[in-house]
Amino acid sequence: MKKPIALLLCICLILTLPVSAAAVGIPHTGARAFVLYCPQNKQVLLSADKDKRMKPASTTKLMTTLLTLESARKNDRQVTFTREMTAEGSSMYLKIGERVRLSDLAAGMMLCSGNDAANAAAIAADGSAERFALRMNRRARQIGMKNTHFVTPSGLDDDDHYSTAYDLALLMAEGLRSRDFADLTKRRSMTVDFLSPSGKKVTYINHNKLLKLYPSCIGGKTGYTMAAGRCLVSAARQNGVTLICVTLDDRSDWDDHIALFDYGFSCLAAYQPRGASLTLSVVGGVSDSVRAGCGPSEPIAIAPAQLRRVKRKIIAEHFVYAPVHKGQRLGSVQYILDGKVLRTDAVTAAEAVPTKTAERGLWQKIKDIFNYG
Repeated sequence: MKKPIALLLCICLILTLPVSAAAVGIPHTGARAFVLYCPQNKQVLLSADKDKRMKPASTTKLMTTLLTLESARKNDRQVTFTREMTAEGSSMYLKIGERVRLSDLAAGMMLCSGNDAANAAAIAADGSAERFALRMNRRARQIGMKNTHFVTPSGLDDDDHYSTAYDLALLMAEGLRSRDFADLTKRRSMTVDFLSPSGKKVTYINHNKLLKLYPSCIGGKTGYTMAAGRCLVSAARQNGVTLICVTLDDRSDWDDHIALFDYGFSCLAAYQPRGASLTLSVVGGVSDSVRAGCGPSEPIAIAPAQLRRVKRKIIAEHFVYAPVHKGQRLGSVQYILDGKVLRTDAVTAAEAVPTKTAERGLWQKIKDIFNYG
């Protein structure tokens, strides 16, 4: 009698769990908070306390690096290291009076987690770490990081400095959209040529061991303080699917990230949008038609069993009125799964079609000669 009762209790327990938690093969983590996130479909595949405000340690430097690279793209200025830029903890080992470029500081904070590099970039960009933190928080709000507040550019502990696993996943996704950021975060090492002293070169090794341990890893950022514990943000790409994993206060973060990525990639496959190419009629133009279309876009991440069910729908008028400008939106392409629109891409004009000028009659030409009427 005891066995049927125990079996019934187990079944009831499984039925009360979320569907994802009852699935086979879900990895367990040692993290106080974590999230496995797909930026392509904005789906949270697995999580625990993803919105819990916690100390992010040096994963903060994801934001500092992103803002520094954006500033360097406009003006990769020379930065002279000063006493006020010094910081405790992990370091790029800059010495007072040495000069590097702003982009070099981004490398120093991303790869070897230099607190000195983060301070130097903040002060060089905005005059002080406090003003730079204001910019960090503005950008966080733009990204949608609703439970984040930055105080320091380095991530050193402060009661008012916090973030969440989910917010950090959004931050990493934002960073990957920047070509400079994406290129830097995936580097295993980088050599910085100092401007002063002339001839000094230092090679920095990336602290993110996943770049070696997991072939699909495309970047991320480590973090640690006594109060925050081990923190790790990482991203991986496999067969067109991109995943971001964040663990906070996790002693087994390397193994946990690998297990979570393996699980995520088993759940998702990439549907590659084909784009569209069409010709539309033009009314009142120098040409009777205009070429339009859109190229293939970023893959759409869905369950493998859903790949064959995705439908493509092109929406465009039968004709358009001149003038038509190159790049003008003329329609859209929708990718639909079981009635739900997964993606909408714009169809734009591939060329310009000016308005056709009406031919002038003889009487109008005579009036033009004498400036009549």
